[in-house]
Amino acid sequence: MPLPLAPLGGILLRYGAVAIAGYALSRRVRTTHFDLRAEDAMDDVGEGLGLRRTNRQVNGAGRIRRVFRLGRGTAGLEVDVTALGRIRFRKV
Repeated sequence: MPLPLAPLGGILLRYGAVAIAGYALSRRVRTTHFDLRAEDAMDDVGEGLGLRRTNRQVNGAGRIRRVFRLGRGTAGLEVDVTALGRIRFRKV
């Protein structure tokens, strides 16, 4: 009995297109420098959301940390999302 290759060809073509697009995207992304001051500032942010307002600017910070485990006694994966933001108003 012959093996139908037409469905397999479509699947290979689709995955090949995704792989080529991912490779092209990875070549276009620029690398940036590692700023230790920014890393320290993000580590100092407490969990939750916070806003601070002065006369000329609004600062906001938020952090969510969670640990996911597949079962009891297994190694987990910690997800730490930190965001810092600033909106500044100036007359020009």
